[in-house]
Amino acid sequence: MMGAAWNLLLGFAWIVLTGDFSGRNLLAGLLFGYLVLALIQPQVPALAGHAQRLPRLIRFVGFFLKELVMANLKVSYDIVTPPWYMKPGVIAMPLKARTEFEIAFVANLISLTPGTLSLDVSDDRRVLYIHAMFLDDEPALRRSLAELERRALELFH
Repeated sequence: MMGAAWNLLLGFAWIVLTGDFSGRNLLAGLLFGYLVLALIQPQVPALAGHAQRLPRLIRFVGFFLKELVMANLKVSYDIVTPPWYMKPGVIAMPLKARTEFEIAFVANLISLTPGTLSLDVSDDRRVLYIHAMFLDDEPALRRSLAELERRALELFH
């Protein structure tokens, strides 16, 4: 989090020093700030891991967009074709997420994906109950949800 604050500060310093207050210049300032922080990361312990966050975020966004498109296509196909192939059900998914923020983030990502909906979290915060529209292949669904959680948690560690 310290690296993000420094990156913002360097980005704003860039736009002030250049005198161009456009969005494009802010983006350039953030990019230059990111590169500077990546270069000094080995010498500043507070910046440990900062340079690896942006590539992880880009990979996660690509993965999530692919999952989103595939889920939309599956739900759309089921809606358009007359015999419905859905087999709804509720599963209990053990969570690796521990903090309130991580659990909420994972639950919201699951709910954003068409065909799945986060219902509840157990009292001990170790199990997430999920309604799935297509429960015909439960092991594949569990693997898919576990992969989504793993990639989401990678963003924070």
